[in-house]
Amino acid sequence: MNNLTLQLKVKQRLNKLDSQDYDNLQCWQIVEAFNKAQVEWVRRQVQGVNITKTGDEQTKVRIDDLQRLLTEVSIDVSNKGLYMETQELPTNYLFFKRINGHGVKDCCENPMAMTITYLAEEENVPLLLSDELKKPSFEWGETFCTLVNNKVRIYTNDEFSMHAVKLMYYRIPNFIQINGCVDPYTTIQSTADVECEFKDDISEILIDAAVNILAGDMESMTQFQIAQQSTQENS
Repeated sequence: MNNLTLQLKVKQRLNKLDSQDYDNLQCWQIVEAFNKAQVEWVRRQVQGVNITKTGDEQTKVRIDDLQRLLTEVSIDVSNKGLYMETQELPTNYLFFKRINGHGVKDCCENPMAMTITYLAEEENVPLLLSDELKKPSFEWGETFCTLVNNKVRIYTNDEFSMHAVKLMYYRIPNFIQINGCVDPYTTIQSTADVECEFKDDISEILIDAAVNILAGDMESMTQFQIAQQSTQENS
């Protein structure tokens, strides 16, 4: 959906298409509300805080809606003894999906493809390391990981090392920009249009969510309630 259509739809739902009163919308307000709506919508879909109570990849619709944000990157790791620690997560990182890599041990010529079974709680690391069935095992090709200080720790129990590590994650949606619009927070003027990357049916939901935010800011309760209901029913 192009930005002109997006702006018209927002103003239409707020009854501001031809308004000359003090509530006229500035382009930066629409940009800020829409970008906020994108992040909030993604969080709801991943967590399952929506009308169907379905989260990340629990239905074909959720898979289809969120697949555009799935990103895989190679990530460097360093040996910390009990675990291999990655570099800091990418700047557009939003939610963890999985991490994969190959284990290397002096006794074995070929690297072992490791199954990093789950993202564990840091609190439970001592218990997992002492559990014969859950502790890192090069022979079985299994281990676990945790998230600490914006880095991933892949536990090895100092028995092997990891290389060719790849991180899969949900990234932050691309924020829209409107050509010529000045951001009051940064005073920087956009020099090109950046359109919503989602398909049109999701864009419509995001427009309702942005209208919900703007109507709340303007204390326009009728538009707020209509937009809120539409967003909830279609999420």
